[in-house]
Amino acid sequence: MSEANKAIVRALLEGADRSDISVLDETLAPEYDDHNPPPFQGPATGLDGARDAFSAATKIFSDWSHEVVQQFTDGDYVISRVVGRGKHTGEFLGIPASNNDVQMEGIAIHRIVDGRIVEHWSQVDALGMLMQVGAIPAPGG
Repeated sequence: MSEANKAIVRALLEGADRSDISVLDETLAPEYDDHNPPPFQGPATGLDGARDAFSAATKIFSDWSHEVVQQFTDGDYVISRVVGRGKHTGEFLGIPASNNDVQMEGIAIHRIVDGRIVEHWSQVDALGMLMQVGAIPAPGG
């Protein structure tokens, strides 16, 4: 079960790396609840909110890829330490595209029931991302 659950999370990230929105229907449950949605997600929640966020993210960042650095399971939960990399090619929270290469690290927790992701929590290095896109100055810069 734990290896199968890890594979579901990896399938979600790999689909995102291909900009394949159909991966959401394959991996997320209809009652999906994102407890930490990205700041660019529209007002929709659940699976519709995930679709909105996915579409927005592919316009903001191009050539995005996820690297799963570590991954653990505990019952229905998959805990992943992930590094995302891409290029800032679209407006992000009012910040014009910088065309900078960016990297963001974070921890994601997914709860899986009957082969589908039903809940998600995450904490990411948002401050680091804002520095990389030029929204705020880097220390000493």
